Amino acid sequence: MSDLGQFLGVILVGIATGILSGVFGVGGAIVSTPAIRVLGASPLDAVASTIPSVIPSAISGTVRYTRERLVRWRVFGWTAAFGVAAAVGGALLTDVIPGDGHPLMLATAALLAFTSFRLAVPPRAPAIVADPDASPSPGPPPAERATPARCATVGTAAGALSGLLGIGGGILMVPAFTSWLRLPLKAAVATSLACVGVLAVPSMITHALLGHIDWYYALPLSIGVVPGAQIGAHLAIRATERVLRITVATALGAIAIAYFTGELVALAT
Repeated sequence: MSDLGQFLGVILVGIATGILSGVFGVGGAIVSTPAIRVLGASPLDAVASTIPSVIPSAISGTVRYTRERLVRWRVFGWTAAFGVAAAVGGALLTDVIPGDGHPLMLATAALLAFTSFRLAVPPRAPAIVADPDASPSPGPPPAERATPARCATVGTAAGALSGLLGIGGGILMVPAFTSWLRLPLKAAVATSLACVGVLAVPSMITHALLGHIDWYYALPLSIGVVPGAQIGAHLAIRATERVLRITVATALGAIAIAYFTGELVALAT
């Protein structure tokens, strides 16, 4: 493949990544990481080089969700505040874990499979989205169980995953927001997407200082994700809660299988 063809291929991957990011609120690197592996990136470069694209993707999608008043800014504040420091720690661990990045990719596959399962099985109790006795307000209703302590716990775990696996932490935040904080799925996706953009900043800086980012892949990815995230957010807003849940769970499960199979083949060769 020519350099131009590879460059255009990475931009197309970026567009697909942005769509996934906007629909699922997961940062999108779950697609771009294996895709740029196919295009020639090493496992560690693939993990780190997707992180810069998470930031414009998250901003683009969050702007769209904000217009619909779906972002829970209180949840965002507590989650992001505790996730930032954890993201730095996770990024520093990438040089400590042996295996040239392959264990990180396998860990990503396992986490995707778990996320797929949690989203496929909705919370037992329905989300309480508003007090029926309260007067209507122009903004989104307060989330049930979204205490600062719970948000901080989710942020710490998501930040560590963001730095360690380069996936933005959204694959943990979306199911945690829906099952533990009881947010409606669309609000969980929107708030997660806002968080992953913030968590990606310290991860990107740390990986850049460690020399892990290949900007040949990172820059075209960052170009493609912007329009893709707008498309993805629009699709998610128009979808019903049930359709969105099934779509997210099915897609993440399929990606988990692809991740796991690809890395096993790479380790065997």
